[in-house]
Amino acid sequence: MMKIRKRALLAALAAAAPMLAHAGATIPIGEDKSVSVGFGMRGSYSSIEDGASNGTSRSNDLNLDSARLFFGASLNKNIKGMFNTEWDGDKIRVLDAAGQFAISPELNIWAGRLLSPSDRANMAGPYYSLGGGYWAGVSSRYGYNGGIFRGRDDGVVVWGNVLEGGKLGYSFGAFEGHTFGIGSLTQNQARAAGVKTSDSLMYAGRVQYDFWDAEPGYYGTGNYLGGKDILAIGVAARQQKDGVLTLSGVGDYSAWNVDFLLEKRIPGSGAFAIEAAYYDYDTDNVIKSEQGEAWSAGASYIFEQGMGAGKLQPFVRFQKFTPDTHLNTRQSDVGVNYIIDGYNAQVSAVYSRTKVAATPDQNKFVVALQLQY
Repeated sequence: MMKIRKRALLAALAAAAPMLAHAGATIPIGEDKSVSVGFGMRGSYSSIEDGASNGTSRSNDLNLDSARLFFGASLNKNIKGMFNTEWDGDKIRVLDAAGQFAISPELNIWAGRLLSPSDRANMAGPYYSLGGGYWAGVSSRYGYNGGIFRGRDDGVVVWGNVLEGGKLGYSFGAFEGHTFGIGSLTQNQARAAGVKTSDSLMYAGRVQYDFWDAEPGYYGTGNYLGGKDILAIGVAARQQKDGVLTLSGVGDYSAWNVDFLLEKRIPGSGAFAIEAAYYDYDTDNVIKSEQGEAWSAGASYIFEQGMGAGKLQPFVRFQKFTPDTHLNTRQSDVGVNYIIDGYNAQVSAVYSRTKVAATPDQNKFVVALQLQY
């Protein structure tokens, strides 16, 4: 009789990061052969100052922020694949679709549609970020600006973990690019509009060193919820010749960042974490509103002592983006997570205050539920 057992979906795919504890069901169909399926969703209640249609009252909205289906398959120990979907508010779209060749822990090759190498925030995404949700669009703009959908792009990446214990992680890839959501045209749109340009690939890479516990895998997480002692520094960059295409001009695109995470367990008490990142974005002066510097910093503490079915994790985060237009954006978040089952079941409550240049502050309160099966 076929045996169905629960296990981490990403582990079944021999892919991303075992520590992510992604729920899923795996069905063995032969020696080293299996198929797997999983589901994730994020829903929220939000209240935004002056967000109602009359412009003077707070809004009250219930939202389905994300709904994902995860599929995977293993042909043998070395050849695997993933196919994931995401609801975009109107229809279901392809999120990831890639063949995965696991030659060794030091050498893996993925090809298809996937997330290109970038900063820790973007690699963690909405389901594995501190405080839940995804704060792209203020400081971390890779997923906000790049990719066909949710930061994904078509391409190929080589990645692995080397040195003792796999503490040095690397990933380098070539991607289609020309898909940045910063007022730039895609290559097909530029061709249709008569914009003459080269068709260079976008190159992206990331290198990270873990001084304490190692973080194996391609993807990452924003916080280990007290599960590891982490001291890591990562550097990421991407570049594309003629990567910014507009009707008024064409320019090269480049971006780089450095990010830092420290997480330390305190026996009998809990674990604290400190994170920080710096970013530099360059659109060759074509789109100055997306050219500039940004930074972010955050801190959290998860209590070892449980409260009911879960544990409390208060956190704070600050971000700032300074474009060349000098229309700065600042955002501060204060919140608390209720961790029931890692990233598979948690509830978060966050108060945010956002300031854009000379406009009035906007404050927002969000309560979100995240579940993964």
